[in-house]
Amino acid sequence: METFFLIAIVLLIFLVIFQISKASEYVSVLKGEEKAMRQSNKINGFLMIAFLILGLIGVWYCNKLFYHGNLFSWGAASEEGLIIDKMMWTVIYITGFVFFATQILLFGFAYKYQYSDKRKALYYPHNNTLEFIWTSVPAITLTILIIIGLKHWFKFTGDAPKGSQIVEITGHQFAWEMRYPGKDGVLGRKNFKLTDAAKGNPLGIDWKDQASRDDVHVPTTMYVVVNKPVKLVINSQDVVHDVGLPAFRLKMDAVPGMPTTLFFTPIYTTEQMKEKTGNPDFEYEIVCDQLCGKGHFSMKGIVKVVTQVEYNAWFRNQKSAFSRAQEAALSAMNEGEAPAKMDTQKDLALEN
Repeated sequence: METFFLIAIVLLIFLVIFQISKASEYVSVLKGEEKAMRQSNKINGFLMIAFLILGLIGVWYCNKLFYHGNLFSWGAASEEGLIIDKMMWTVIYITGFVFFATQILLFGFAYKYQYSDKRKALYYPHNNTLEFIWTSVPAITLTILIIIGLKHWFKFTGDAPKGSQIVEITGHQFAWEMRYPGKDGVLGRKNFKLTDAAKGNPLGIDWKDQASRDDVHVPTTMYVVVNKPVKLVINSQDVVHDVGLPAFRLKMDAVPGMPTTLFFTPIYTTEQMKEKTGNPDFEYEIVCDQLCGKGHFSMKGIVKVVTQVEYNAWFRNQKSAFSRAQEAALSAMNEGEAPAKMDTQKDLALEN
């Protein structure tokens, strides 16, 4: 029913516009074409100025009304994000100046140079100097902005600073999985052929690699330390996803079979951001910025930014992914699983 009413309203609007245009034609015939044209020029000139003023007021009002409700007003929550915000403000200042200048000139000229018997239009079809200026200036400006952006992008996606925390994040329809290296500081090998969530190995970790035995697997929530660089190793198990970190102003594609990397340095803990935003329920979010299927909207994770002491206390309470896999295999044995799964448990015990 709602769709029907919307269609009816649109059709009614078109009908009203059509009737107004027809009425305008009849008025022109009655008054005389030239007199009607002069009158409509004056009205249109006035409307141009009115639209300009009301439009600029609307831009200002919308900014005042909605600015404090978006992430931009809180400021970036990472060192790299501060650079991104600075570049963003530079672009906004440049494009904002161009927008206001062109709109004022556009509507101002439409009013000033409306039809007049006392003025003859000047035929001015071509000017090489003007064309060179309005082509070269935007081209040079955009080139500079792109070079600056690429410089920072290559830095953020390049080698992380020494001593960075390493977190592997893997996307699949429709969730995120995190893996942390253990005391050795090295993430163990993975093999997609070993992926089996039912056997406690949703990431396909290769248990034969000794470096994988102390790795920690945590679904959905990522724990990182404030003021410490975090290197993300990004993977996907099915389709292309995208790790979006809006509060940190960063994002990176998660591509099947092709790990990507990104690093950032959080500057506010989650608790500090709750105070900064005035929202006691605030959480840093991980979103999927790539349409990845019908459950795309629900693909959400959480980033907990904590102090080093809090992180150490949390990490001490985490079991290794290998231990969890052993527990899953033992549970399967106790529940009378097939011999093949029991053999898997024996293999795990032997490897341990």
